[in-house]
Amino acid sequence: MSNGPIGVALVGAGNISGQYLRNLTSFPDVRVLGLADIDTVRAAAVAAEYGVPVSGTLATVLAVPEVEIVVNLTVPSAHAAVALESLRAGKHVYGEKPLAMNVDEAAKVVAEAANLGLRVGGAPDTFLGAGLQSALHALRSGLIGEPVAVTSAIQNLGPESWHPNPEFFYQPGGGPLFDLGPYYLTALVSLLGPVTRVAADTRKARPHRVVGSGPKEGLVFPVDVPTHVNALLDFPGTATATATFSFDSPVPRRMIEIIGTEGALSLPDPNTFEGPLLARGPRDADWRELPVSGTTAGRGIGVLDLARSLRAGTGHRASGELAYHVLELMCAISESGERGEFLPVTSTTTAPDPLPADWDPYAATF
Repeated sequence: MSNGPIGVALVGAGNISGQYLRNLTSFPDVRVLGLADIDTVRAAAVAAEYGVPVSGTLATVLAVPEVEIVVNLTVPSAHAAVALESLRAGKHVYGEKPLAMNVDEAAKVVAEAANLGLRVGGAPDTFLGAGLQSALHALRSGLIGEPVAVTSAIQNLGPESWHPNPEFFYQPGGGPLFDLGPYYLTALVSLLGPVTRVAADTRKARPHRVVGSGPKEGLVFPVDVPTHVNALLDFPGTATATATFSFDSPVPRRMIEIIGTEGALSLPDPNTFEGPLLARGPRDADWRELPVSGTTAGRGIGVLDLARSLRAGTGHRASGELAYHVLELMCAISESGERGEFLPVTSTTTAPDPLPADWDPYAATF
């Protein structure tokens, strides 16, 4: 480990990699040294675009000694395997959501990291953005009193109209619950703490979908996961939440509303890093907008927080513990939908501390 910027390698040069590369190559505390992909030609092209010096296979970038963190941007079915190989090469791992396909795979990743004295982090890191950090401060200030109930929903018609390769969204590890659920559930857990039990009902509207754009336009592919999920979540000692995740709705909806004993908060879209953040008191005729402060840099700030925490010897916020709890929560929701009964969530986590007010991703700190 050096005293300068922390070396980072990305695995996966697909659709999401551009957002990470734009940000990570602009943060002075990290240096992107490698980019791997199963398609090494694509890896080389994307690496050249962003000035990344090494590209190729996973083994190629793991062999770079200065790489301390591997950012795993592969498809969900590969998350656990790539994480384990990276850990065994002596690298810390930060993965796109979900942490793994199921809790057994995720447990192996977390246990391997612990055995090797390494760290695991996991997306989403949107809860570290200005909008949700400001919501956290509003809650902790007592603005709406004690939380009582939450209503949340993410509804649309699915990604096949715009994504060039949407099939994996409808395979195990995908669907609205596993694709979009992490943003909403991570936001709720970061604000209210861990969930202890869930109940759910699930549906699948159509057995097939059709690619709507790009080279595969018109391709018919199967749907292997529920596409509409209604869940009830129990946060002990705080609130009960209802959550809807749908790829079947012609009415788009993105919402989290928290009702408290002294008012209510309307949170920004948890798949973003900005506002608006709204509040309403018992005597207010309408919502009022609250000031929002913090970083809006975007995807990759969780990686940066991990890097800075490694240098400082402190805990990182988008942790493997948090990602594991959200994964178990989603798996319990899925199983509850099949069984039609309340199920316990056995893991726990600690709601992450807020970022310092002066936390700046573009300022060098070491």
